Amino acid sequence: MKRFFSALLLAGCATLLAACGPSKPELKFNNTDVTGLDYAKDFALTDHNGKPRTLADFKGKVVVMFFGYTQCPDVCPTTMIEMANVMKGLGPEADKVQVLFVTVDPERDTQEVLSQYVPAFDKRFLGLRGDLPQTEKVAKEFKVFYQKVPGKQPGSYTMDHTAGSYVFDTQGHIRLFVKHGQGPQTLTHDIKLLLN
Repeated sequence: MKRFFSALLLAGCATLLAACGPSKPELKFNNTDVTGLDYAKDFALTDHNGKPRTLADFKGKVVVMFFGYTQCPDVCPTTMIEMANVMKGLGPEADKVQVLFVTVDPERDTQEVLSQYVPAFDKRFLGLRGDLPQTEKVAKEFKVFYQKVPGKQPGSYTMDHTAGSYVFDTQGHIRLFVKHGQGPQTLTHDIKLLLN
């Protein structure tokens, strides 16, 4: 009888200890975990179809947000190609992901230009733009650097800008910062973690 109560007591303690442990294993991201960041919380811009958008529009999806411009010679198209490969790597789960391309060059990147450029990489991708004050406001909210660099021809210019992407979970909370050039596999892995 004494042995029975000892076994019962041990089983009870083991159950209590198990209940004290973490309910979910810690997520091991490949990219920089920025969960709880006190900026990069929202935006108010217009998509390439002319529809006003905020982060809340994409609740239920993992959102990947990249700042760039359509005349960018290298970083932007490379990132967009990588994102298209991420979508391929996700298979059917790609429908639960929204890629947003935010222009830092609204003077040249009109709604029409964005509507041709952005979906060329993947028809589900959305281009976002604002006027100059809106662009400045969203860049400040996301701590994104950008500036015009005069070109060789009069009136021509390029844009220096932060080359990285922000990733939000399905509840609209900021979770990751993805440095440029990480390769599609690392982000595919991280998005799968956020979707499960």
